[in-house]
Amino acid sequence: MGENESADPVSWATLFCRLFAHISKEVCDKFGEEGEQAIKDGVWAFGIERGKNIAERAKANGCDINVESYLSNYDMGRADDFTAQNTYGENQVEQLFTECGFARQWIEDGMEKYGKLYCDMIDPAIAKGYCENLECIHDRRVYEDGVCSFCFRMKK
Repeated sequence: MGENESADPVSWATLFCRLFAHISKEVCDKFGEEGEQAIKDGVWAFGIERGKNIAERAKANGCDINVESYLSNYDMGRADDFTAQNTYGENQVEQLFTECGFARQWIEDGMEKYGKLYCDMIDPAIAKGYCENLECIHDRRVYEDGVCSFCFRMKK
C-alpha cells in the first residue's frame, strides 16, 4: 500500500471510474478511432437504457414524462461528491455542477481523456432515452471550465 493510500475501501464511484478508464484506454490503444467510437456508442446505449428506465420509474410514480419529472425520478443518487444546483424554468431545467466526483477521479488518475468519452455522451443519451423530445445542452465541463453546466429542455 502506498504512503498516501488508506486502508479504507474506496467508493463505488471510484471503482466505476477506474474500471471505465482502464477498459476505455485498452480499447482505444488497440483500436484507435474505431475503438474510441465503440466506447462512445456503448456509453450512448447505456444512457438510452437508463433514460428509458427513468421514464418507467416516473410513470410508476404517477408522474407525467416531462422536464419536472426527469430529475425527481433520476436513477442515481447524489452523494457528497456530486454537488448541483437546479434551476427550473418553462419546459426546462438547468443544472450547474460545482463538484463532480467522476470528473475529479478521472483527473486525479490522469485518465480524463477517457472520462470525457463518458461525459460527452451520457447525459444527452439519458435525456433522449427518457423522452425523444428532451434535449440536453452540455455547454461547460469540469475538465475545461471547473464546473459542468447542463440545460435539459423540451424541444418545441
